[in-house]
Amino acid sequence: MGREGLGIPARSGKLAVMLYSCAMSVDLRIPEAGSLKAKRTVVKHVVEASRSRFAVRRQRPGTSTVAALRTGLRRVAGDHRHVEEVLDAVERFVWSEPAIEVVAVERWWTETG
Repeated sequence: MGREGLGIPARSGKLAVMLYSCAMSVDLRIPEAGSLKAKRTVVKHVVEASRSRFAVRRQRPGTSTVAALRTGLRRVAGDHRHVEEVLDAVERFVWSEPAIEVVAVERWWTETG
């Protein structure tokens, strides 16, 4: 960890803070919904509930087909453990939704700057 992660002033004299950012992509199937519009409505509910409960941001929507949907969420914080805990909670929340079948979940850390 560099000087910035320790809260040591950067050369400019301003305090530099290390931020951690992780994105999560979730591939979903919604068998009960017959149309793409109905499926998007279910996904919108899950994303909005995740935003309000866990303070995550939505990534660009991914591919949408009649068979499956992909959505993405992101969390940024000053502590990587906090980011992991929040995304773990979001993932549990998505898995708990009865109308949704989770096909795949992928996470990746991104640079902040």
